[in-house]
Amino acid sequence: MAFVWDPVSVLNLFFCIVIVLLGYWAYRQRENLIAIYIAIGFALFGISHIAVLLGSQSSEVSLLVVRTLGYLVVIFAMYKAAFQR
Repeated sequence: MAFVWDPVSVLNLFFCIVIVLLGYWAYRQRENLIAIYIAIGFALFGISHIAVLLGSQSSEVSLLVVRTLGYLVVIFAMYKAAFQR
């Protein structure tokens, strides 16, 4: 696969990496599961950005599935945060 220079995907990948690292760090510091769920969701987004940079079309079914899973994990984390007791 050839590397496809797409500045938007590179920037999104960079931000995904930062969020994953911060989420993991927050989880290790406070053992907050919500932080690790968000990190997992953004790791999935990062996988799709890497695939686009490696030449995959962003409309491929596999990438749509990965992004959908990422959104569902983040939605789950937000639900847990909203209704946490």
